[in-house]
Amino acid sequence: MNVLKGLLVGCVIILSGCASYYTTPGGSVHISNLADANINELMSKEPAASFPANISVARIQASGYQSQRVESFGSGRYSVVTTREVESEQDFERLAKLPEVTGIAPLNRILLPANLGSLKELREASARLKADILLVYTFDTSFHAGEQKFAPLNVISLGFLKNKTVTVTTTVSAAYFDVRTEYLFGVAEATTSASKKASVWSSSDAVDDLRVSTEKEAFQKLLPEIEKTWAGIVSEYAE
Repeated sequence: MNVLKGLLVGCVIILSGCASYYTTPGGSVHISNLADANINELMSKEPAASFPANISVARIQASGYQSQRVESFGSGRYSVVTTREVESEQDFERLAKLPEVTGIAPLNRILLPANLGSLKELREASARLKADILLVYTFDTSFHAGEQKFAPLNVISLGFLKNKTVTVTTTVSAAYFDVRTEYLFGVAEATTSASKKASVWSSSDAVDDLRVSTEKEAFQKLLPEIEKTWAGIVSEYAE
């Protein structure tokens, strides 16, 4: 009984110390790796979308992605984040007002299979929504403390961060694909970074707040790039 009590006390001590650590979020996805790799087939793809177009939207991350606040759905070559952590309803309303757009439809887990191996699964889910074009995007967020860079899903001791400036850099990349043919219409990208001094690193929440604010800023920078890419798509293909 004393041994069991000792183990329980030890577990409580360990759990109470969890707040002294921060786990960096999962990784991004190289969107190009999800498309057909056969060069001849890539070159032969043609657009088939009709305009005005319905656009489906999906945020994709590395398989098993998780942050301190959200977890992704699906496994395989990538996963889908269906919880809006840094995006707002106003952001999607903004996209819905683009010219030659009839509606924006975020993909959710009800439409997605558990195993995700290529863009085909996203295109099939988009087809169920009668979407013409699929917009996918992914966040690549890295952490630096001094000269050290932390890879995705690294566990960082908050004690290690003392007397250091932590820098968070986020690059968010997006691509438009034809739902019917997987034709790549265009891409967009934005990057931002933010730094804070060691005095704020009293909890893992403080570190994650810096990540979230950086990713929000990166997404806000991405929106005009998405709009610019869409304007080019409409100019070339809507006629």
